[in-house]
Amino acid sequence: MSFAKMAVVLGFLALSVSSWAAPKPAAPRPATSKPAAGPVVLELSHQLDEIQAERLEPFIENFNKQSKDVRVKLTRRAEGGAPKQLNLVTNEEYARFRARKSSFRPLHQVMREAKIAFDSAGFSPELRGNPVNAKGQWFALPVAFSTPVLYIDKQAFREAGLDPESPPRTWVEMQNAAARLIATGRRCPYTTSWPALILIDNISAWHGADTSDAKGRLAFNGLLQIKHVAMMASWHKAGYFVYFGRRDEADQRFIDGECGMLTSSSSLFATLPERRKQDVGVSALPYHDDVYGAPRNTLAEGASLWVAAGLKPAETRGVAQFIRYVLGPQVQIDLTLAGGYLPMTRVARAAAGSRLKKDDLSGLQVAYEQLRGRTVAPAVRVSQIEPVRRIVEEELESVWADRKPAKQALDEAVQRGNAVLQARRGK
Repeated sequence: MSFAKMAVVLGFLALSVSSWAAPKPAAPRPATSKPAAGPVVLELSHQLDEIQAERLEPFIENFNKQSKDVRVKLTRRAEGGAPKQLNLVTNEEYARFRARKSSFRPLHQVMREAKIAFDSAGFSPELRGNPVNAKGQWFALPVAFSTPVLYIDKQAFREAGLDPESPPRTWVEMQNAAARLIATGRRCPYTTSWPALILIDNISAWHGADTSDAKGRLAFNGLLQIKHVAMMASWHKAGYFVYFGRRDEADQRFIDGECGMLTSSSSLFATLPERRKQDVGVSALPYHDDVYGAPRNTLAEGASLWVAAGLKPAETRGVAQFIRYVLGPQVQIDLTLAGGYLPMTRVARAAAGSRLKKDDLSGLQVAYEQLRGRTVAPAVRVSQIEPVRRIVEEELESVWADRKPAKQALDEAVQRGNAVLQARRGK
């Protein structure tokens, strides 16, 4: 029992006893003091793997040391669970969270209510494609964004008689490099992580091809997409392209030195030096040089921070303080070094450019060049709609297994995906 509660009970007993004893003045009730309120505790839910969560811990600990009134605690998110005060949403979860947007408070409203400055105009333009509403207002914070790039094993290139300082720029050059690599005994010339995101969403954007029509119906079965998937199928048969899985399984194969070329997230570049000994080069995603206007721009996407609706005023202020901390230039630089992510603001980008080493900037410079500061983004991204992404990956796997030609697989992926979207709209 707390001291305050005990004091109240004793006071009550004293009054009771006085009614039975000889009349005398009742003992005064001891004064009770309200215990000082502790710091506001905010839970930040996530679905990161163990390594990713460990990389996030120092940022949380540093904020907690600086803040007297707010504490942030990492919590692993259960499927279907209620939102916590802060929620780190991955690219794959984006559409599902967007469909539940009434459960979340737009970021610009949170900052305004907490009376903490929030310069939305200062955000890097390449990040504006995702967590922004039709009015250009931010409803989430793009904390860990990147874009797909090409990685090469420089030593494997040297052994194949290829120039490691001149990575393939086009898919034709990629095919020639793969042939040289396989001729030297390389069993995995090329592989890719995140196939739906890279082979459908980004290949489409890179070449100016639509993934949906004007009514929002899926339409990623155009000539460009069919051509590219058919080419990948022929490469798979020839051993030029090796498939390892739907997520980032291919990253580890490249890290282990098994594969000569890899398309994956630009954020991977930051962790490569500590994970592999081989010399690695990074360059732009290859393009088809027979497509008019190509290359255009790839897409920036990744994890974003969402705020739950219905917070208490103290929680709202605490969330806004944490957002301000994350947006600080030094934290942005540290996030870039730790995870390879694109700095969120122009100030942070300029600071990173002046304070990071040349090697640390290589992956970022390639990413910036691909994005080119463009804000145009497709209305529908296949990789962000979880059930559609799974359908696409199933159909692509049927192509790699030689069960379906590229056109049939993409036609059926579009048909099945549109049925899912129509069922969702009908709810």
